Amino acid sequence: MKMEKSSAHTQAVGLLLGALLGSGAAVAADGAGAPAATATKATLPAASFAIRQVRVFDGERVLPSATVLVRDGLIAEVGAGVAVPAGVPVVDGNGATLLPGLIDSHVHAWGEARSDALRFGVTTELDMFSDHRGLAAARAERESRGKTGKADLWSAGTLVTAKGGHGTQYGVPIATLDDPAQAQAFVDARIAEGSDYIKLVLEPLLDASGKARMNTLSEASLRAAVKAAHARKRLAVVHVSQASDAALAIDAGADGLVHINGDVIDDPKLVAAIKQRKAFVVPTLTVMSSIYGLEGSARKRVAGDERLTPYLRPQQKDQLAASFPSGFLNEEKFNNSLENVRRLHEAGVTLLAGTDSGNPGTTHGASEHGELELLVQAGLSPVQALNAATAAPARSFGLDDRGRIASGLRADLVLVDGDPTTDITATRAIRSIWKNGYPVDRAVATALPMLKPGKVALFEGGKPSASWVASNDRYIGGKSNSRLEAVADGDKAPTLAARGEVVAGIAQPWGGLMFVPGPEPLASVDARAVSEFKLRVRGDGRKLTLMVFSGTDMRRPPGIQQLEVGVQWQDVRVPLATMTGVDLANLRGIVLGAGGEPGPFAFEIEAVELR
Repeated sequence: MKMEKSSAHTQAVGLLLGALLGSGAAVAADGAGAPAATATKATLPAASFAIRQVRVFDGERVLPSATVLVRDGLIAEVGAGVAVPAGVPVVDGNGATLLPGLIDSHVHAWGEARSDALRFGVTTELDMFSDHRGLAAARAERESRGKTGKADLWSAGTLVTAKGGHGTQYGVPIATLDDPAQAQAFVDARIAEGSDYIKLVLEPLLDASGKARMNTLSEASLRAAVKAAHARKRLAVVHVSQASDAALAIDAGADGLVHINGDVIDDPKLVAAIKQRKAFVVPTLTVMSSIYGLEGSARKRVAGDERLTPYLRPQQKDQLAASFPSGFLNEEKFNNSLENVRRLHEAGVTLLAGTDSGNPGTTHGASEHGELELLVQAGLSPVQALNAATAAPARSFGLDDRGRIASGLRADLVLVDGDPTTDITATRAIRSIWKNGYPVDRAVATALPMLKPGKVALFEGGKPSASWVASNDRYIGGKSNSRLEAVADGDKAPTLAARGEVVAGIAQPWGGLMFVPGPEPLASVDARAVSEFKLRVRGDGRKLTLMVFSGTDMRRPPGIQQLEVGVQWQDVRVPLATMTGVDLANLRGIVLGAGGEPGPFAFEIEAVELR
């Protein structure tokens, strides 16, 4: 999982719903030919319309030709003989297929994630680790049936991991579980923060020699936390990457596994245990394809599909182009992953479509279509893959108002040209999307966000601002660590400190922090209005390196400036406008870090300003 904060040109493609409540060739009144605009608010609630003569995949089965009537954001009737009341706008579904809004069962929803998802027909995202501070707002939004430009969100909030375990390497301060006796209190704290389900981590992150690079939950902590989640009637889902950990999680009572392991071909006993436990599996083949570096990976097919590319923001294209460190390349492990999915499917295990979007080679919304293709490649039929993205996750996670096209459920709908029940890639030919019965505007801004001069806040609500994240070398195979924290100094405003340890293991190890100017790390912004980056800094005597990442190619080397930093506060001015190798038209991030000799480091910053 990658730390994140949460365009192609706008095309006039004749979206059917552009004038849903008005006149136009795509919308007509049923019956006598009176224009739809003659309907009044008194007789026709908002978010009311009908789709006629359309093939329907209702989440479980295919209806060759039906009419779907929507009233006030809810599906009212579905069937071949549904009568459309006079004055209700009608969409012609001839030659198209209507799907329930898609559900991505494994994401990390930061920044613009939910807006990106919705543009591609993903109307619900199930998050597996994010900032819990946004969960109350997300809950209120998903309970509303109002017009929105974002997918609904359910979330695990803060994951359950060990000290120094997976999830802690991104520098976001999180609680860890190291004493099984504290499991119930730990889980209760997550629920109080707004977690809808509990995610636990079994991840040693092995290096090439098979040696563990990270701590992971002990068996006792795992079992205690699963029991604690069930005591509060919450699902317990477990991150795994190895068959042995999958077996342990299932034996401990996990309700679901949120990755497929690729280390070995699964023993039939493990498959049988998952089936007997009635656990679901979210294979996340999209991210597996990216991790293992396959040249023909789904991400590249998604990135090059003209049915999708017009609706990708520039940052999404960057995300699809990004890759994991070369040390992860392993085609055999990806083939193992596909084979394990095939075995689970043949055994009747519930499989759910999830992408792990937020990681390199993935992006919210568009990658769900690549995941569907990979599920079919692994042996599911197109109908079964569609079920894995609609009714199956709704049932598995208890989302009883969505996932199917049935009377009384939300009108989260996707109309696509062609027949994805025979050709799964037809899900990409989106004609129209509705969220809560309202048409979704798929237009994408063509200009990059503008970065303006001014002071840069260090904190929000007492915690580091989303503009600041910890940065270290673990993402490229290193072992260094870093974290951010507030340092109080009497009545003065707190300073932002980066602390950690530089650990030998790669050519240039480092740890520190990153200033994130865009909606997520390394997303481009137009910073041509800024000429200088100014800050006050003090450290422990270590030399610091400031790196400015920019340009349209993410592989472009950063601009670099070495800083001699002492234990006293000093002002640092970085001349961005004249710095060699910096493209301010595409500024991506500014990293300040300690490198060089292994050992602990600590430095603080304050009074940051863009000038």
